[in-house]
Amino acid sequence: MNKRGQITLRELLAFDEGGVLRLLLAPSGQDVHVSGMIIGDEGPARSYAGRIVLAAGLFHSTGAATASIREAARRGAAAVVVRAGEDLADDALDAAEQVGIALLARAEWADWDDVATLLRSAAAYGEAGRGDRMAEATAGGGLAALASVVAEFTGGSITIEDTQFRVLAHSATGPEADELRRSTILGGRVPDWRVDELRRSGLLRTLWSSGEVIHRPADGDTPERLIIAIRSGREMLGSIWAAADGRSLSPNAASALSRAAEVAVPYLVQHRLRESGARLREEHALRGLLGGEGDMSTHAWTLGLPPDLRCAVVIAEAGPDAAGEGAAARGPAGERVLEVLALHAASYRPGVRVLRETGRVLALVPVRGGDERDVLGLARELDGLAASTPGAAAVLVGAGSVAASPLVAAGSREEADLVVRVLRGRGSGPRHALAADLGPALDVLRVLDAVRPVWERGSGPVYDLVHADLAAGGELVRSIAAYLDAAGDVGRAARRLVLHPNTLRYRLRRVRERFGVDLDDPDTRLLLTLAVRLAA
Repeated sequence: MNKRGQITLRELLAFDEGGVLRLLLAPSGQDVHVSGMIIGDEGPARSYAGRIVLAAGLFHSTGAATASIREAARRGAAAVVVRAGEDLADDALDAAEQVGIALLARAEWADWDDVATLLRSAAAYGEAGRGDRMAEATAGGGLAALASVVAEFTGGSITIEDTQFRVLAHSATGPEADELRRSTILGGRVPDWRVDELRRSGLLRTLWSSGEVIHRPADGDTPERLIIAIRSGREMLGSIWAAADGRSLSPNAASALSRAAEVAVPYLVQHRLRESGARLREEHALRGLLGGEGDMSTHAWTLGLPPDLRCAVVIAEAGPDAAGEGAAARGPAGERVLEVLALHAASYRPGVRVLRETGRVLALVPVRGGDERDVLGLARELDGLAASTPGAAAVLVGAGSVAASPLVAAGSREEADLVVRVLRGRGSGPRHALAADLGPALDVLRVLDAVRPVWERGSGPVYDLVHADLAAGGELVRSIAAYLDAAGDVGRAARRLVLHPNTLRYRLRRVRERFGVDLDDPDTRLLLTLAVRLAA
């Protein structure tokens, strides 16, 4: 058995069911002891002996990586964890091999907090199997063993649940078990009506705010119960319930339940890490698929999407409010509306994958038979739901074309982005649209995006005109834009600007006289058209 507070590298990797860490090499084997962690460079006063070094921000070059690995080994560290995708040269790997230190990589979807939580929880997990009879009887058997042991200590029937009232483990169910326990175990979670009842009675509020064992006396067919919350510091992880099914609870049941809540902590943290890891892996894969980054086939496999699945991307993005303010001006209210839209999109049909980002929701929607009406249906529903939410700011919904495979879904996502930009630029009219509905408007945006870097490096009369006028309020730029949009018809442009035609003619003369810009020249008009569009 390891010393108190220590686990081996092998035990750590076995505990890491979520795949936060990947072993690159272990020159001294996996049975080296780990006694803690070092985050970054904590200075010469901190002991590295037996610790895992989290190389957060340490590797800026191949030389720095090699030097950091050698220094960690010199100071007695057990292992070094590098960032996922870190471009480790053979020199760095050779250095780890030479100095005999283990090297691990953090998963791409994880961050350093995930690694730190894993290390702390793995150490606590190792401790859970030491110290008293309950802990020792549970060691190696997980929550199922804990439930059986606690049933023996308390004389009751045990269920261990997470914060969503899902049953994670339970002891054997005897013939005397009440109907509520049977339905909870068979259904894998506490029935909704029971959760509502517990909430109305105030028991849940007491449970989540108390560290003590709660006693609930027998009531009709419902037997006596003892309940305790499972916490890691201030974080709520779940609860343990002991029911007196057909017999009395033991005199020391409350103290046994208190100890069980302590022993259960690392097991529930492991469960949470496993669930969190699965969620983060899927989120990382979906972000990569929609962004066209990484291995598309691996992303699709992680999400369980067949390579021949026809699909399209729908984006719902916070639009301007009545005052024309952007998404950031609306704050929490706008984000709450988007949370509702994210839930609605996820339930639109089986197989929809939803990615929630600040200010917007992205949905990858399977399309049956290539029918774009399926995608339009979701776009219309999201628009209607946002519009019917009291006090909600406007939401713009764009849908890209149907992609032949999730491996090329990034193209549909790009189109959905462009649709939202077109809707935002129009300012009024429909709040949702398909890419196919907008004609050349999407191509115009693509051209403007391509031209922008060239324009920003340019110089000359048109450049001077646009920048000087925008700095002064943009009166001439707006006038030129209306004139060009009206194909040179001064009367129509003046009406759009709510000006007298002579006022517009005067402004156009100023363009020629002050900046030397000839509006009759076709090339100049083309450059001005691009410039005012970019300025807008």
